[in-house]
Amino acid sequence: MYLQGAARRGPTFREAVLMHAVARLALHPHITNIQTSWVKMGPEGAAACLKAGANDLGGTLMNESISRAAGTEHGQEFPPHNMEALIRSIGREPMQRDTLYRPVPEDRRAASLIAADLEPIMLTPPRKKVAVG
Repeated sequence: MYLQGAARRGPTFREAVLMHAVARLALHPHITNIQTSWVKMGPEGAAACLKAGANDLGGTLMNESISRAAGTEHGQEFPPHNMEALIRSIGREPMQRDTLYRPVPEDRRAASLIAADLEPIMLTPPRKKVAVG
């Protein structure tokens, strides 16, 4: 729709932060965990959302492509030690959790901190689809 001029590019930074804040107010106590995405917001934007009401920083991704294909430019990888540093920089204590929001065992957390860096990614520009037939 955006490419056809029928919609704007997406929410403004301010609107995205406000959405996280309103979600915290409107959904509590029925939904207790509001996640922000470093891929979509960038590290500084994710920190702003955490300050505004989110309490979950979207997980580590490897070779993220979906958001990049939609136009985001915030990266492909955010290692756990960087995530923890970001969380601490806003005065919060990081806690790695599983998909059910239970704390992970310390050995699992420690293993995530020593994982090897990903190989460099070859980014290919998106191409327009060509009609066949």
